[in-house]
Parts: sequence; structure tokens; C-alpha cells
Amino acid sequence: MSNKSRIPSLTPCVGRCSTVFGDSVCRGCRRFNHEVIQWNTYTPEQRLAVWKRLDAQLDQILVPMLPFAQLKHVEGFISSKRVRVLDAASKGRKLYHALKICEKNRSLADESGLGISSKQVKPLWDEFERRVLALATASYDLAWLRADGIRHNLLKIMEEDEELHSL
Repeated sequence: MSNKSRIPSLTPCVGRCSTVFGDSVCRGCRRFNHEVIQWNTYTPEQRLAVWKRLDAQLDQILVPMLPFAQLKHVEGFISSKRVRVLDAASKGRKLYHALKICEKNRSLADESGLGISSKQVKPLWDEFERRVLALATASYDLAWLRADGIRHNLLKIMEEDEELHSL
């Protein structure tokens, strides 16, 4: 089976969903609550758009946090641990998977290619989670502000249209 035919089954879910507790942004995968709920109904294009947004957040946060990471080494490391990623996965996504593996087993830090020691794993992971959740939450808030602004503009147009028709 080719990797491309398996792609639709890949999901950002990391098994720590907090949207069931009412969070607007999942603390595990950082998808918006409606994306978690509707994921299985999304087209491949819609899923890819979500993946790209999540990967952009990982790039923005993790790439600067891990300046000594060696991408080819990281790719080999996550592959050896049987982690599946999209062919188009960003550098940040690959760094994330390697750091996540190390967070579960700090003794793997030296072989991960991340350029960090086992003592650096926990503080890096904690800081990463803090930053990426803040960024994801800000992204959600901005999306809803935009949607609310559009809704207000549409309501205003509809009201103006009704006023014109009533004249």
C-alpha cells in the first residue's frame, strides 16, 4: 500500500482531546473544536488546509527553539520509531514528532537529531506546549473575530436592503 493511499487516515489527533471538556482549541492537537468534530466529514483539501495551519504553527514555534536540529537525522529518527507523517509535513512537524518521542523517553534525546540533551527535553517540551497553545488560541480568536465582523457586515447590508425595499 502506498503512503498516499494511507494519508486520509492520518489525523492530527494525539489522544489528549480537551474539546470534550469545552475547550475551543484542543490542548493535544491544537485543532479548533469544530475541526475535531467534523474531521471525518472533511474533504482531502479541507484536511490539508488544517494540516498546513497546524504545521505553520509548529514551524513558527519549534524551528527557532531547536536551532541545532539536523533535519535528515530527525527524519531518520522518527522513521525508525514508525511515526507516519504526510509527505508534505513541515520541518516543525518532524521536529514535533521527535521531541514528542523524547518527551516520552528522555534517554532518546541524543539519538533524535534535535541537538538537545536529555536534561533539556522536559523544559523544552513545557515551553513548546505553552507557546503553541497560546498561538493556536490566538489563531482561533482571530478566526472568530473575522467571522463575527463578516456577520455584522452582512446583517448591516441586509438591514439597509430591507430599508430600501420598504421605501
